[in-house]
Amino acid sequence: MTFLSRTLLAATVLLTPLTAIAPAHAATGCTSSVPYVSGEGGYDTYRIPATVTTVRGTVLAFAEGRLGGAGDTGHIDVVLRRSGDGGCTWGPLRVVAAGDGNTRGNPAPVVDPRTGAIVLVTSYNSGAVTETQIMRGEVTPEQGRRVFVQRSWDDGRHFTRPRDITDEVKPTGWRWYATGPGHAVALTHGPHAGRLVVPANHSAAPPAGSPDTGQEAKYYGAHAIYSDDGGRSWRLGFVDDSYDGVDNANESTAAQLPDGRLYFSARDQNGTSVGNRLDTYSGDGGESLDRPYAVQPTLNDVPVVQGSVLQLAGRKAPLLFSGPSVPTGRRAMAIWRSDDGGESFAKVLTVSARPAAYSDLGQVDRDTVGLLYETGVSGPYETIEFCRMQVSDLG
Repeated sequence: MTFLSRTLLAATVLLTPLTAIAPAHAATGCTSSVPYVSGEGGYDTYRIPATVTTVRGTVLAFAEGRLGGAGDTGHIDVVLRRSGDGGCTWGPLRVVAAGDGNTRGNPAPVVDPRTGAIVLVTSYNSGAVTETQIMRGEVTPEQGRRVFVQRSWDDGRHFTRPRDITDEVKPTGWRWYATGPGHAVALTHGPHAGRLVVPANHSAAPPAGSPDTGQEAKYYGAHAIYSDDGGRSWRLGFVDDSYDGVDNANESTAAQLPDGRLYFSARDQNGTSVGNRLDTYSGDGGESLDRPYAVQPTLNDVPVVQGSVLQLAGRKAPLLFSGPSVPTGRRAMAIWRSDDGGESFAKVLTVSARPAAYSDLGQVDRDTVGLLYETGVSGPYETIEFCRMQVSDLG
């Protein structure tokens, strides 16, 4: 598999008018492209990739555009580039959710199978506060983490204004809150077909009498939110509230298995158990869990970082996982495959040996998988690259 060198990056990311994008043409030989280069387009850094393919075959690449620096706070916009040729070339950068001095991010897009609309759920906080202040409970509800939804009816060209759904999905007492990041999931079969499920995570206040430093990872937990009406209304699904410090489920992702169950994979935020990836299942569309989160030992090569899962189409098709493959650092993006519904994984491809961090998997078409991931030469946050892989090469 070939990759663009740094000397070609400038040519790769030239903004292409949407009218000039040709129809999908897999025969071009395109294996990768670079929709985002940090320092270009007015942003210091691009981070937190998320991708979906629309019903018209357009590939959408979402990211956070961080204006003042690489940090997680301050002025951050949610931005988007569209590709009409399967991720080989990209249209102009668009701001989907403007921070206006505040922090908007953690994009979790999903395509509504009933209408074809793109539904985008994101997180927000005041740009004047830090994550530590939020974790300590030192901010007002208006300054703290909030949740918003938007929709696009025209293949991602335009989105509605962000609508606040915090009161529907965030219980009183929660402090941190993050959607995804990475694509959400639309249930396509089973009793909850049509449901949109967004994996998320939160933090809770420590019990009375416990130290309240705001840095206690053991008060992290995963949860899900879901909509049965195309994103108009939302409910809180399962809540992982063990808060025991053993398995600290954090940034999470989900896929619907061929048997109808949801598979959830989460980052273990410095839990005391051995391993950095946790997983679980839900048999009722994300309303409850079949068992608590537990370490997935076949993914022990993955460091403490966000990852992505994708169930390929087909009754016997595999479940894929993406993430860096060096347990002590963010490097060597790889793809793992599971043929038993997430019970075990085997690494099938190292995408690159370079530094790498967050990623998101998407199915471009029946034969092609796309991987949108953070990477670079000197560090993992220099670019966001889109890698095209043939399904036949992931066996």
